[in-house]
Amino acid sequence: MPARLPRTTRARRRTVQAVMLGAVLALAPATWMHTAAAGKLRTTADVPARDVAVVFGAGLWKGRPTPYLAHRLDTAAELYRTGKVRVLLVTGDNSRTAYDEPSAMRAYLTARGVPDGRIVSDYAGFDTWDSCVRARKVFGVDRAVLVTQDFHVKRAVALCDRAGVDAYGVGVPEPHDRTWYYGTTRELFAAGKAALDAGLRPDPHFLGPEEKGVAEALASPAAARPAEGMAPRP
Repeated sequence: MPARLPRTTRARRRTVQAVMLGAVLALAPATWMHTAAAGKLRTTADVPARDVAVVFGAGLWKGRPTPYLAHRLDTAAELYRTGKVRVLLVTGDNSRTAYDEPSAMRAYLTARGVPDGRIVSDYAGFDTWDSCVRARKVFGVDRAVLVTQDFHVKRAVALCDRAGVDAYGVGVPEPHDRTWYYGTTRELFAAGKAALDAGLRPDPHFLGPEEKGVAEALASPAAARPAEGMAPRP
């Protein structure tokens, strides 16, 4: 049977108010993300220089980076080559032996000329919040450039800001194919979890002790000067 409409004016008004409230609550997390990321989105050309770029994992296919992850890594390599960043922190999932995003990311970057000593791996970046918190609490990163796809970059900036990382985001543009539409739709649902993480500020799935990889890479003499053929940092 078709649903019955409210019979009284008061009941109809309450129904409309409930629908409007539901719509506002549904849009609130996305609105928060847009507000938190306002003014913090840049391109590879105009992003302010930072010591560290954080590159988020985006899946593997037969042990190699997926095209979307490869595009993130290409962008990070460009930031390194142009002197915008000095060290790359690659963060991803290594929750099982047969799946190791950070190592695949490192191999991809070194094959494209980024020195191994300029790459630091976070093996417990299981989601965006975990990666942001671990960047701050485990690796001591308080300022960074975040590299991810354009549909994800606002959430990354908002969450890292909440985790204590002053970050600019470089969103990698992609053709509007099936994967792009899937990722964009997924962000609508991920916004709710992001708002909860920002509000509750839970510990990541695995926090662990502090690591000195980023500090040691930055302290290396090679990190203090541009690589050969690289423009000086502004």
